Amino acid sequence: MTETAALAISQMQALLLTGFVVFLRVGAAAAVMPAFGDRVVPMRVRLLLALGFTVIVAPGALASFPDLSGPPPWGLILATETIAGLAIGATLRLFILTLQMCGSMAAQATSLAQIFGGHAADPLPAIGHIMVVSALALAAMLGLHVKIVMLFLLSYDVLPPGQFPAAADLMPWGLQQVANAFSLAFTLAAPFIVAALIYNLALGVINKAMPQLMVAFVGAPAITLGGLAILALCLPMILSVWSDRLDLFLAAPFQAAP
Repeated sequence: MTETAALAISQMQALLLTGFVVFLRVGAAAAVMPAFGDRVVPMRVRLLLALGFTVIVAPGALASFPDLSGPPPWGLILATETIAGLAIGATLRLFILTLQMCGSMAAQATSLAQIFGGHAADPLPAIGHIMVVSALALAAMLGLHVKIVMLFLLSYDVLPPGQFPAAADLMPWGLQQVANAFSLAFTLAAPFIVAALIYNLALGVINKAMPQLMVAFVGAPAITLGGLAILALCLPMILSVWSDRLDLFLAAPFQAAP
């Protein structure tokens, strides 16, 4: 009876150690990743979500774990797991920053930067707020939680516990993700930028032909209405392109990683 209880206690300790190590990575990622780690989500809810992800990920990550039978190097594990989790969460957060940059460029180009402002955790123009909320809702409906679990499981093959990722490999991967975010933001904002360019060219021609006419006051309602029309027409395409790029990243997130 005593031996059975001791064995059960030993197994329970091993499970708790494994869960704690997994929670270090999952919790660090959950603090910054989109949807589940946004500041509008209460802290207690974020903690429960991180614990839920830990319970799901831990059984699949056991094969990648080092031997925890002896005294684990807690300092090393704490550092490596936190770095790995923050790297995963930050790359996912870049997709939200992409939409924020796109919304800011679109709002500035169409004179909608200070119109219909919404209350959000991050100060955003109305267009950016609409894009971010719509994209998060779409990603959640398309199974973002399942894809994030798969991402965590894959991360243990690329970033093993207890090993620091090589900076020479991690830095180019991070820089590539930042470059991809800026490129995608400019691509998504292209309809608004092109419309603003055409509007300003037409305004310049009209002002040249009729210098006495206050073309800026006449054209302001036109560009505002045009921006809203472009948003209504192009938002489904923008969300579709963004969702496809997110799926491509989640399918092969560590192509340039160690």
